[in-house]
Amino acid sequence: MTYRKAEINDTELIYQFIMELAEYEGLANEVTTTIDTLKESLFERNSAEVIIVEEDNKNIGFCLYFYNFSTFLGKPGLYIEDLYIRKEYRGEGHGKKLLEHMVKLAKQENLGRVEWWCLDENKPSIDFYKSQGAQMMDEWTVFRISVN
Repeated sequence: MTYRKAEINDTELIYQFIMELAEYEGLANEVTTTIDTLKESLFERNSAEVIIVEEDNKNIGFCLYFYNFSTFLGKPGLYIEDLYIRKEYRGEGHGKKLLEHMVKLAKQENLGRVEWWCLDENKPSIDFYKSQGAQMMDEWTVFRISVN
């Protein structure tokens, strides 16, 4: 298994991964991004980074992340927006290795923490994250203001 930073020619693949993830979560109808929007946001504005996971020359998953900042720690952190392994490759340890890769990257960059959100009803993912030592931050409530 290899990890590589996505390049502009990976934009369609990233879009496919996003759509597969949205379908898995039952949220495909909420996706409004396009390939062009992703290309601009990821590769022209550098708003986020993407790691592509490959095995035997096949693209099996991805992790889209960006940096945030903790005033309490005084350090940036790594925020995972999406971590996804294609269905046919799940249960083989790829998700665990990808999460470990992201934690290792955060340590190498001297970041304060790695964070992400998970849907409350996504029990398989919640169980997986807990098995990896992740802590649920249920004393915090997520707020959002949409500007579109």
